[in-house]
Amino acid sequence: MTTDLTQASAAQLGRLYRKGKASPVETMKAVLARADRLATTINALCHVDKKAALAAARTSEKRWKNGEPLSPLDGVPVSIKELVRVKSWPASMGSKLTDKSPVDADAPAVARLREAGAIVFAQSTSSEYGHKGVTDSPLHGITRNPWNTGMTPGGSSGGAGAAVAAGLGPIAIGTDGGGSVRIPASFNGLIGLKATFGRVPAWPPSMTGDLSNTGPMARTALDAALMMNAIARPDPRDGYALPPDDTDYTKKLTTLPKKLKIGFALRFGDHPLDIEVAAMVTKAARDFEALGCTVEEVEPPFSFGEASRAFVIHWLSALQRLLQVFPEERHGEFDPSLLAGAKAGLRYSLQDVVNAQVTRRDLTLAWNLFFAKYDLLLTPTVAVQPFDAGTNLPPGPDGKPNFMWSPYTPQFNLTRHPAATVPCGLSRLGLPVGLQIASAHYNDALVLRAAAAYADAHPLSFPVLPETK
Repeated sequence: MTTDLTQASAAQLGRLYRKGKASPVETMKAVLARADRLATTINALCHVDKKAALAAARTSEKRWKNGEPLSPLDGVPVSIKELVRVKSWPASMGSKLTDKSPVDADAPAVARLREAGAIVFAQSTSSEYGHKGVTDSPLHGITRNPWNTGMTPGGSSGGAGAAVAAGLGPIAIGTDGGGSVRIPASFNGLIGLKATFGRVPAWPPSMTGDLSNTGPMARTALDAALMMNAIARPDPRDGYALPPDDTDYTKKLTTLPKKLKIGFALRFGDHPLDIEVAAMVTKAARDFEALGCTVEEVEPPFSFGEASRAFVIHWLSALQRLLQVFPEERHGEFDPSLLAGAKAGLRYSLQDVVNAQVTRRDLTLAWNLFFAKYDLLLTPTVAVQPFDAGTNLPPGPDGKPNFMWSPYTPQFNLTRHPAATVPCGLSRLGLPVGLQIASAHYNDALVLRAAAAYADAHPLSFPVLPETK
C-alpha cells in the first residue's frame, strides 16, 4: 500500500478512502504542502486555491464517511491548465495581456470533475495561448521537468505534466491543439489522451478552433479512464460535442481484444529521429506481439510535407487573430515566438487556407482507410528526448534548430482521430520516452485499453525530487 499520499494514483486514493485508511483532507494537505515545497523547483502551478481545496476536501471526507461518494474520483486533487476556465479564477492564458478578473463559469471538463467530487485545487502553467510545444511564458516564466529540472516538460500543457509527475495531484486536465497533451505526457512519463474530437466537450471555443481538444493526463491508464468517465459527457455549450454514449472506459482496461492488427510507423517523413527514441519505440511495438497482437511495419498513408504545411497554415492563420484582439501598442508584451507566429499567419492568402482545408479532408480520408485495415497505429510520440528548459527548439543533428522535433502528433488533430501516449521506458539520461497509440474515430476506449495493457506490463517508477521551501 502507498504510504505517501502524494504518490498514490487516483484509483488508489479512492480505495484508501473507501477503507478508511486515508482521507481527502489528509491527501489535500499533503499535496498542498508538497506544492509549496516544489514551487520554485519546477514552477508547474501558477495558482493554488488552498482555502477552497481544503473546504472541498472536508465535504468529500463527509461523503466517504457516510458511504456516499459521488464517484471514484471523489476527494482526488486535480489541476487544470490555465487555458481552461475555472470559476472564480482568472483565465490568464499565460499572457500579460489578458484580463485577470475571475471568470464566472467552469469549462465543461471542470464542471464534470466537480460533479464527480474531484477537488479542483490549482491552475497549471502553459505557454502563452498554448502556442508552442514547451512551457514558458512572459507571465509565469519557465516550467521544468521533474525527471531533470534542466529539461523542459514539453508543452503546452507542461505545467500539468510536471505537476502529475512530481506528485502535485495524480491527475490533470490539459489541452491538445497539435500534441499539447501528448508531448508533455511523453516528456513526463505519463498517460495522455487526445480523444476523438468532440468526445470531451469544451467551452469557450479555442482560438485554434477544431484543432483543439481537452484531455486527461495521469500516471496510469486507469486514472485516465476514470477521468474520461467523468469528462466525456455532453455539454450544450459545445456545438461540436458528440452525442452521449454509455462507454465505461474502465471496463476490461487491462485486456486487449484478441488478434488486433497493428501498424507500426517509425517515421512520418524525412525528419530527424533520436536513436534511443527509435530503439525504445521499436522494442515497444514488438512487445505488443507478446500481448497477442499482429504488428506490421507500415508507411504513413499521406505526404508528411503536405500534412505539415496544412497544419502550419491552420495554426498560424488562427494565431494571427491575436493581433486584432489586442492593440498594436501592446504587441511587444507577447512571447516573441507567439508574435512571430501571429505575424507569419498574416502572410497566408485565402487560397492558402482553402487549400489547407482540402488537404485536411484528404488526410482524414487517408487515415480513415488506414484504420479500416488496422485496428491501431503505433509511432513515437515525439522524435526527440526532453531538451533544455527555456528553449523553444532542440538542436538538430547538424547543430541547427530542429523545427521537426514533433512530427507525429499534429496529424491527428487535423484528422480528429483519437491518439494517446504511454511511457515506454527511460533513456540512458533517465528521461521518459513515449509511444503514441492512435486508432479510428470513436475508438477512444480501445486506445486506452492498449495503453493500459502495455503500461501494466512495463511499469514506470517516478522520480523523487529534492524539495525547496
